[in-house]
Amino acid sequence: MGFFDTIMWPFTWAVSFILSTFHGLLSAIGLPSESGWNWVLSIVLLVLVIRIILIPLFVKQIKSQRGMQVVQPEVQKLQAKYKGKKDAVSRQQMAQEQQALFKKHNVNPFMTCLPLLAQMPIFFALFWMLNRMREEQNQQQGYGALSAEEVQSFDGSSIFGVSMSDMFLPSFSADPTRWDVVLLTSVMIVTMVATQFFTQKQLMSKNMSEAALTGQFAQTQKMMLYLLPLVFVVGGVNFPVGVLVYWTATNFWTMGQQWWVIRNNPTPGSQAEKELNLRRAARGLPPFNETPKPVEQPKPTGKHLGQTSQPAKKKKRKK
Repeated sequence: MGFFDTIMWPFTWAVSFILSTFHGLLSAIGLPSESGWNWVLSIVLLVLVIRIILIPLFVKQIKSQRGMQVVQPEVQKLQAKYKGKKDAVSRQQMAQEQQALFKKHNVNPFMTCLPLLAQMPIFFALFWMLNRMREEQNQQQGYGALSAEEVQSFDGSSIFGVSMSDMFLPSFSADPTRWDVVLLTSVMIVTMVATQFFTQKQLMSKNMSEAALTGQFAQTQKMMLYLLPLVFVVGGVNFPVGVLVYWTATNFWTMGQQWWVIRNNPTPGSQAEKELNLRRAARGLPPFNETPKPVEQPKPTGKHLGQTSQPAKKKKRKK
């Protein structure tokens, strides 16, 4: 076992175990075990498991993103304070003041990309496992938690005549060109890139406050808007079909999850919050995140109200 195999082994085993479990369940309910759609659904269910596990990290990511938006005005003031000062002392002072600012507001910029980083080992494990599937040794002995029969089933399965291990670039360069692989992977790459772009665009247009739409934070978000889809295009042509299925399903989950958060729990001061308040007003509800004011009880005036101030006494009968 090589060095990279040793590093990836825990993640590869976990991924293969989840795939094996779902493949067995789907086969038990009647889906053919040799069908590529069985393995596609197993990969989609793998995504659901991973994303459910990552929900706590997603919540922290949302809080950190909102915290970064809140501190943007103060960050811009800090940048203006040290504008033009490029000496080492000024840079160090600016970094210290910025760290103190983040600490004061309990903001961690690293948390904004933590869910993406947390998925990387799973992504690489699936990529590595698919590359190992075609090795004769693994087809005879199994790989990770997958038995030899499951490895052979996975490697031999296909959708629309395309294997789970097929890739765009080698198929396009083949003689003759594998147009079935090129067409399917192209559609999946375009879908993967489009969902990534829409998710980032949705965040910027709906869920950022006016203060956050300017400055360095906004520039970073704009870079991610175009940079991440470009990364998926460059990487997608070298991704096996199984990995494309995984990442496309992941993007759909992220897009839906973010849509729900933006619609129901938007960032204060954002366009999404204004739209939510309009919907709440139409239903007669108070604005989002606004604590209803307590109803004040009338204060006693101290004036005598006559017979209404106390119950009337019954007259005694004369004997």
